[in-house]
This record gives sequence, C-alpha cells and structure tokens, in this order.
Amino acid sequence: MTKQSASRRVVTNMSLSLDGHYAAPDAPEDMGWVMPYAVTDVARDHMTSLREPATTALLGRVNAEGFLSFWPTVIGMEGADPRDEGFAKWLVDTDKVVLSSTLGEAPWARTTIVDKPTAEVVSDLKETEGGDILVLSSASVIKALLAADMVDRLAMTIFPVFLGGGPRLFDDGLPAGQWALVSQAAGEHGTLALVYDRVR
Repeated sequence: MTKQSASRRVVTNMSLSLDGHYAAPDAPEDMGWVMPYAVTDVARDHMTSLREPATTALLGRVNAEGFLSFWPTVIGMEGADPRDEGFAKWLVDTDKVVLSSTLGEAPWARTTIVDKPTAEVVSDLKETEGGDILVLSSASVIKALLAADMVDRLAMTIFPVFLGGGPRLFDDGLPAGQWALVSQAAGEHGTLALVYDRVR
C-alpha cells in the first residue's frame, strides 16, 4: 500500500440552507442566518466530532480572517459552551494552512500561507504525517476539492431556512460518484447534521 492510499483524509464542512445555498444573495458576508442553528447541540457535537481527528485546518483567506479574529476570543469567555471553547483551543493550537495570493505573511501562530492551486496544496499535505485535514466552511476551497474529486469525507449542517438565492456549494459538472452516509443527526430548530464518505 502506498503512503498516499493510506494517507490523511480530506474532510470538508459547510453550513447550507434548505434551498442549497451557503450565503445569502445580497450580503454574502452576513452569516446571521446561521447563528440560531450553529449553537444547537447537534451543530456543536457535529463540529466536535470533525475536529477531534483533525490535525490541520485548511482555510481560504476570507474565512481565516473571520475565524481567527473571532474564535480565540471564545477561550476563557464567561458562559462559553465547552464545545465552542474546545473548538477555539483546537483552532489556535493546530497547524493551519491558509490559501491566499494576497497575504504575504501570517498574522496568526502556527499558520502557513500558501499561494498554489488548492488540489496541489492538498496533495502535498496528504504526503505528510498527521490526522485529518479539515476544511472549515471555505467555499472556494471546498469547491476546488470537489471538482478535483479529492474530498474523502463531506460534512454538512443543513438549516431549515430558504435564502432564496446566493452561491451554491455543488456546481454542475462535478465528477460523478457515490457517497455513503456515515452519520446523521437531527435536533433543535430542525438542524440536521450529515456526514458522507466518498465511495472509491
């Protein structure tokens, strides 16, 4: 067995509206529609299960700036849910790779900035030792990996909201293939967490 075939899993996670969008059409930066559902037990347990086997976070620049300005503030925050604090500590302490053509150097600890095609970066990461490579809500990165058929585990939280438009995660023309359902959980407010593994 080659190192590549026994190598690290690429795990992607994204929140989607019931009508299939990951951002609203008029304000893509506004993730307020996610918030009532992101704090449910189902969503928090889903995130915990994804981060625990992961040793690398892969992010696009925009998400990195948002995540890494917010999450460290959760550590030690009064009343913070232990799962949120656990995720925040993991994000701070884990190795992070940020894909960017505009950032010269990383303003965050344990972070490498890479200006290369996504598939090439992930191929390189898969050749290194470590646990899962977790792509956190970075749509452009996930789209590139789906197009290259490099996603091993596809995780989603589906929130019962229609956004009525906006960008979609699954574009036409993706490689045909089958996925096996690994876990499913439904909870408060109709939040649904789904995890699929690519059948190869």
